[in-house]
Amino acid sequence: MDTPSRCVRICSKSYLALENGKVFLTGGDLPALDGARVDFRCDPDFHLVGSSRSICSQGQWSTPKPHCQVNRTPHSERRAVYIGALFPMSGGWPGGQACQPAVEMALEDVNSRRDILPDYELKLIHHDSKCDPGQATKYLYELLYNDPIKIILMPGCSSVSTLVAEAARMWNLIVLSYGSSSPALSNRQRFPTFFRTHPSATLHNPTRVKLFEKWGWRKIATIQQTTEVFTSTLDDLEERVKEAGIEITFRQSFFSDPAVPVKNLKRQDARIIVGLFYETEARKVFCEVYKERLFGKKYVWFLIGWYADNWFKTYDPSINCTVDEMTEAVEGHITTEIVMLNPANTRSISNMTSQEFVEKLTKRLKRHPEETGGFQEAPLAYDAIWALALALNKTSGGGGRSGVRLEDFNYNNQTITDQIYRAMNSSSFEGVSGHVVFDASGARMAWTLIEQLQGGSYKKIGYYDSTKDDLSWSKTDKWIGGAPPADQTLVIKTFRFMSQKLFISVSVLSSLGIVLAVVCLSFNIYNSHVRYIQNSQPNLNNLTAVGCSLALAAVFPLGLDGYHIGRSQFPFVCQARLWLLGLGFSLGYGSMFTKIWWVHTVFTKKEEKKEWRKTLEPWKLYATVGLLVGMDVVTLAIWQIVDPLHRTIETFAKEEPKEDIDVSILPQLEHCSSKKMNTWLGIFYGYKGLLLLLGIFLAYETKSVSTEKINDHRAVGMAIYNVAVLCLITAPVTMILSSQQDAAFAFASLAIVFSSYITLVVLFVPKMRRLITRGEWQSEAQDTMKTGSSTNNNEEEKSRLLEKENRELEKIIAEKEERVSELRHQLRSRQQLRPRRHPPTPPDPSGGLPRGPHEPPDRLSCDGSRVHLLYK
Repeated sequence: MDTPSRCVRICSKSYLALENGKVFLTGGDLPALDGARVDFRCDPDFHLVGSSRSICSQGQWSTPKPHCQVNRTPHSERRAVYIGALFPMSGGWPGGQACQPAVEMALEDVNSRRDILPDYELKLIHHDSKCDPGQATKYLYELLYNDPIKIILMPGCSSVSTLVAEAARMWNLIVLSYGSSSPALSNRQRFPTFFRTHPSATLHNPTRVKLFEKWGWRKIATIQQTTEVFTSTLDDLEERVKEAGIEITFRQSFFSDPAVPVKNLKRQDARIIVGLFYETEARKVFCEVYKERLFGKKYVWFLIGWYADNWFKTYDPSINCTVDEMTEAVEGHITTEIVMLNPANTRSISNMTSQEFVEKLTKRLKRHPEETGGFQEAPLAYDAIWALALALNKTSGGGGRSGVRLEDFNYNNQTITDQIYRAMNSSSFEGVSGHVVFDASGARMAWTLIEQLQGGSYKKIGYYDSTKDDLSWSKTDKWIGGAPPADQTLVIKTFRFMSQKLFISVSVLSSLGIVLAVVCLSFNIYNSHVRYIQNSQPNLNNLTAVGCSLALAAVFPLGLDGYHIGRSQFPFVCQARLWLLGLGFSLGYGSMFTKIWWVHTVFTKKEEKKEWRKTLEPWKLYATVGLLVGMDVVTLAIWQIVDPLHRTIETFAKEEPKEDIDVSILPQLEHCSSKKMNTWLGIFYGYKGLLLLLGIFLAYETKSVSTEKINDHRAVGMAIYNVAVLCLITAPVTMILSSQQDAAFAFASLAIVFSSYITLVVLFVPKMRRLITRGEWQSEAQDTMKTGSSTNNNEEEKSRLLEKENRELEKIIAEKEERVSELRHQLRSRQQLRPRRHPPTPPDPSGGLPRGPHEPPDRLSCDGSRVHLLYK
């Protein structure tokens, strides 16, 4: 307890255990502290590689940890283990051109190692699948039914791997693919024994989404070849972009001819396009892309990165585009590619760096790597052999007694298959392609390389680690337009505002009209005592002047739009338009309609109702106007409460500016509208239209009527004609021209202005002229003293009419008297003949003439009452 406490470093516990050997600790107890020493010894049939002793000093062991290596059996005594492989040497992806030499090189390296499968030798049996499932079926049959027994199958293309992996479980075979990227192969229920050193194609999608977000793209389009690998990849991409708030606006697919889908992409204005297809179809697609001019500074294509570097320069008889045209079409596109070659210059399990592997593989190839299919996937094929060898080594126990005999494997031995599966599933080592590890679905986990075609060659612009969401960017990306393009044509929304010159001009006319209405109203009120004014029903004329003023005031809110007012003020302006115009029409036109209605009603009555002409009760006229105004108020109030007017936006077709810029103009126009606008307009226009038509009819019917009670009804009729014609023409025209703000406003406002001007001028100017020229505006007493008064003129005209009627009646009476004289002469002649035939008849007590014996009593009676009636 006298020694003070202190913290000391301990050495790594990993030195205290040795695989296939033993460790002896001296100089202290566990844990190993400074001064502790360990000695290493290997089990029988193993020899130690490295130092046999290490000392702990300041938390570090003095020498690297050694390992026990098995004593290798002589080559002549090793047993063969066969691998059945399918290499696509041609077809949609000719990856076998480089992957087969890589596999052969890996087999040489594995078989030369003394610590891996010391008692076995891996041998390869392979065929050319041509990336065709039909061809692969034939060779799969040969591999399964021909000796020797294959312990594992290695297909290449996704379509071939799907076929092989689905059938392999029936033969208890593990399938290890080096070039399959189809997401569908991750289905463990469908493919329970499938592994692949090539990551799933869905590993591209997180990288694509990250790039979309980096460049601010929210709308993309896709075009794919109709195969399972690309369909499932695209389905996964659609889910990922949806989570990121990105929209796939257009999705196209094709089987062999991409002409129509490419045209559709052009028609839909696709800008950011993800293409999923094999290399041969890629040439067809970009030949059509060149024809449709779907490339350049406005477009970005995302392609798969496992094509050959010069895929667009390869001669293809199925297309009719030159190399220069293809080069121009593909310039600037982005590829996402799984990192298939370790970027770090570290040694792998084969004791080679990635660069050494590339150099060694290049020497084995028969042509340039850029012209060799599958050169990029070759490290995956190389590491696939190492993954298989390590799994088999673990299964066999590395030559120890605890392992199984691989030579005992057959297609019915599920025990060995299960042990190989567990060994494969736990694989973890450093390969030339990077760290090799399989996820739960048997797919490889890896980084993603991002490249861009610049000047005809691919340049690395970044890496992405989806497990850590880490994007390493080199800032070497180049764009034809100097910056990443927009994901769509930049749409600039612009409102179509009314011409201010037109609005000001019409507003001036409207203001002058309001002044004229005020002058007319003042004149009418000031001279209301004059009999000539009184006989024109001045109160109704006053209402007409007020109605014209309200209608003219409606011109101002009709011309207000977003240029003058804010969005929140728009509903009030809409209501002002409706109420001013509605009430103005009801007061102005309703007053004139009431006058003409009364004239027609009174002067078209039958003879027995002539007494109606003698009296005119003004309150009935005012009540009629009040009824018309009340109907408008009720209708407008219901409209405003149930379905109020509000601001709506009408959008027009996009307009392309003359300059070559990636923008388009989207014109918009503000309207006052409601949910059931057509219904309300139908009710309003129907009611007003009937009033206008009825007004025209009444004005025509009363054009020849003369009455002193309403002495200006002919002027009212003329005003009704003008107002009705203008309204009946303007209403439908403005509805048709509603999308043309200037024309619609001009028609509506000028119709209001002209109809108001005409009404005021026709009704009030003649009165002003008469009173000014004849001096009839002083007083009613002075009016009666003047010889040219309106009353005297009316009396003289009435006297002339009565004299004419009297002369006509006198003429009729003379004709009747002559007829009576003739009848009396005939009666006397008959009376003279009666005494000769019959005795005399006593005279009639009534004092009339004697009747003949065969005549009815009243037939010949011509007493005073009848004569009086005749004269009357």
